[in-house]
Amino acid sequence: MRPVDPRLLARMGPARRYVVTVAALAVAGAATVLVQALVLARLLSPALVPGTTGDGLRGAGWIVPESVREVPDGVTWLATIVAIRVVIAWASERMAIRAGSRVVSHLREELVAHAARMGPRWIASGKGVDIVTVTTRGLDGLLPYFVRYLPTLLAAATITPLALALVFGLDLTSALIALGTLPLVPVFMILIGKMTAARSEQSLAAMKRLGGRVLDLISGLPTLRGLGRAHGPAERVAELGDAHRRATMGSLRVAFLSGLVLELLTTLSVALIAVSMGFRLAGGSIGIETALAVLTLAPEIYLPLRNVGSHFHASADGLAAADAVFALLDEQPPAAASPSPAPSLRGRTIRVEGLGVATPDLATLAPANLSLVAAPGTVVALTGPNGEGKSTALLALAGLVPPSAGAIVLARAQGSRRALLADERSGVDPDAWAAQVAWVPQRPDLGPAGRLLSLGQRQRRALDRAFDSGRAVLLLDEPTAHLDPPARAAVAARLRAAADAGATVVVATHDDAVRAVADRVVAVRSRTVS
Repeated sequence: MRPVDPRLLARMGPARRYVVTVAALAVAGAATVLVQALVLARLLSPALVPGTTGDGLRGAGWIVPESVREVPDGVTWLATIVAIRVVIAWASERMAIRAGSRVVSHLREELVAHAARMGPRWIASGKGVDIVTVTTRGLDGLLPYFVRYLPTLLAAATITPLALALVFGLDLTSALIALGTLPLVPVFMILIGKMTAARSEQSLAAMKRLGGRVLDLISGLPTLRGLGRAHGPAERVAELGDAHRRATMGSLRVAFLSGLVLELLTTLSVALIAVSMGFRLAGGSIGIETALAVLTLAPEIYLPLRNVGSHFHASADGLAAADAVFALLDEQPPAAASPSPAPSLRGRTIRVEGLGVATPDLATLAPANLSLVAAPGTVVALTGPNGEGKSTALLALAGLVPPSAGAIVLARAQGSRRALLADERSGVDPDAWAAQVAWVPQRPDLGPAGRLLSLGQRQRRALDRAFDSGRAVLLLDEPTAHLDPPARAAVAARLRAAADAGATVVVATHDDAVRAVADRVVAVRSRTVS
């Protein structure tokens, strides 16, 4: 994690105006803080040492006139500055919240769009849980980064140098003490930050594990409830929840520890200046107005840096989530050429020639060297062990996954052929192709209406929609996997009826009843890439 992530700054397009406004307000707030310190020195010096004369503010005396020593003028100045600071703080936080919300929304939209471009196979490889986790709870942790950390960083970049310059003009000894102790603050920030980064990564990993288990539980809850096992995963979910709680509490402990360490360090540094000032004030080598000005300015030298450290550690979880988002966005799909229009598939024979699709790690082709002929009026059954690539072959036929090797072609009259989905760099428009295909996955998603249905009920409804769609090609993935024997026989009969009506049917199955009605049975195999 970096103090200022350029990848986040590059995505501030929708919030750039707010960020610039926050920066301007930070500079204005810095000016009011320093003027307030000088006003307090002017106002309090006559009360502590009556008859104070001379300009104890020296070179900074032009900022605050000596008339502020009078109570009416001093109170007026002080009330005005406090009111200005309140307005600046309100406006700064309001703008920071808007900027943070817009950047977080932009990141969420970018990640969801990227997932859609990468396709269902990439999501199913384990990225789906990561996407859900970081786009919901994870990125919410970025708001403190924009609302607290960035404004504080801007304040530190302005208040600390200005306050140190004013102290140099007022008292060289105090300025040298501040200059010598100031580097200790970022040193301790870095040491604590290394611990915070590890804690934040643990918290995000625990959140991903809990999110993945809960998502699996929600998707399978209707089936578990139908089998009387709805409470079975409760113990495991409770364990994951406890792990997430422990990781979160660990992050909070580190955040509180960082605040305590930085607070103690800055307190001791200011105390050194105060002790030195006290001895010299007692010896008469420095005036009361100068001493008050230095003592009120000294905390403002350290406070912005101390706040930068504490707010950075408080927003570490959000920065860890942002790192996860950028890691996902770095996985880019292969560049594709402009596709050509898809031809009509009705009444046409589709040939799969040497089809191979690489797994996300590029170590395996699943399927590998798959060839088949799917003609109108026929049922083609894809068989083979789990993990060999049957579902992926259907995704490739649906135009949802680009082939890594081989081609999917459309046979024409007189033996001619036209490439449809050749590879990731060429072929027809996959959207126009998919619009002619009815695809039913193993776990159909019917939206909110299907959440109260068992997996078998969802599968039957999805199959009904596919059979009634009238599309030229039907791609069915394990259509009988979650059905009882009578329902399986009914689905097999409908497969045969759809083919007899002229549809091209390709089905991945382990069911003997489906294989019995198929015109061709094709074994699907995978192969390790050497």
